[in-house]
Amino acid sequence: MRLAGKVAVVTGAGREAGLGAAIARRLAAEGAAVVISDIGGSRDAATPEAMIGGTAEMQAIAASLPHGGSTFVCDVRDPESVRALADHAVAAHGSLDIWVNNAGIGYIMKPLEEVSPDDWRAVIDVNLTGAWFGLQAAAEVMLRQGKGGRIVNIASQAAKSGFPHAQAYTASKHGLVGLTRSAAIELGGHGITVNNVCPNHVTTGLGAWQNAHFAELQGKTVEQYMADMAARIPLGRPGLPGDTAAAVAFLCSDDAAYITGESMNVSGGEEPH
Repeated sequence: MRLAGKVAVVTGAGREAGLGAAIARRLAAEGAAVVISDIGGSRDAATPEAMIGGTAEMQAIAASLPHGGSTFVCDVRDPESVRALADHAVAAHGSLDIWVNNAGIGYIMKPLEEVSPDDWRAVIDVNLTGAWFGLQAAAEVMLRQGKGGRIVNIASQAAKSGFPHAQAYTASKHGLVGLTRSAAIELGGHGITVNNVCPNHVTTGLGAWQNAHFAELQGKTVEQYMADMAARIPLGRPGLPGDTAAAVAFLCSDDAAYITGESMNVSGGEEPH
């Protein structure tokens, strides 16, 4: 129970098979009260129903959590919505100690010449600007509370390496590295740590879509695509949601009190730097 008495917000946590739900459950298992946040419903072409956490799914995930889980609908592209999320954590649970920027778009994958300005903006707005809004809102509350805190961004192996058909995604995740390093320097003196977790491929609901997409591009079955992926990973398998969740829980705990500004690989050895 390393996180007993802590209050955590996890954005993009409203999909049952998603990384956010796994992170929320791990934080709750370690004692935290967790706010499940997601966009709640489709708002435009960039947020299709099949790829987002709906209100009912958010509520079901929160209901499965111990320690007083709650939900809050938030569009991370809107700074006022993000600030309202931070305020909800304090109003509903009495504090804000942990903020996990997990919301992201990983389903706009196209050849370079087919990427539209709207595609580019959609990915950057959620993955990078949305994380900035979350970091800023969390920091404001944590500074006011005066007792430190933990901010964790879910980056990706794409924060370290490039991938085809993922120009905006890779740029957004590389951007998180710079954002995290700068924020860690500014906030360190206040006992607030800021870190990234960088998983390799994880077969969540989104990950399953990516498997099918890239298998088709390579002219492979999904089974062959997955076998080839496992073969290049030293530990012999793709990541699991629990692998990322465990890393997040560690970075949110006192065990990681002297770690900040880092981008931690959780890749089974696939990403070496």
